Amino acid sequence: MEPQGTRGDRTGTQGTAVHGRSPRSPDWVSGMVVTSAMAVHSRVGPGLLERAYEAFLARELENRGLSVRRQVHLPLEYDGERVDVAYRIDLLVEEQVIVEVKAVAKILPVHKAQLLSYLRLTGLRVGLLLNFHEVRLKHGITRMMD
Repeated sequence: MEPQGTRGDRTGTQGTAVHGRSPRSPDWVSGMVVTSAMAVHSRVGPGLLERAYEAFLARELENRGLSVRRQVHLPLEYDGERVDVAYRIDLLVEEQVIVEVKAVAKILPVHKAQLLSYLRLTGLRVGLLLNFHEVRLKHGITRMMD
């Protein structure tokens, strides 16, 4: 299924390889998302609502030259008919990487299952689950591939 639903990179590295990753590849894009998320977390810390982190991260990514779509509607099909069940991808970066933003005490299996379902439904390969509620964001980053 195709998702339905703006632009940011490390200063001075727009469109260039980062740590051996090809420019604009899913690996490069996910690395830029992590770098941007850490920048947001360093500025505002834990304790805000998910929507605030989503907005801040989208702005940070756009400022780095990446395209970002927020709250991307994900329709489903059943028996050949489109069924709107209100699935929404938090962020779709460069049309390649799904980002699910959380601000919860603990990531649960259902959060991981949600991201994996989005990957399977879209046919995309790389997704990030970011829990901004962690004191150190590095403990709240989960990268998933399908």
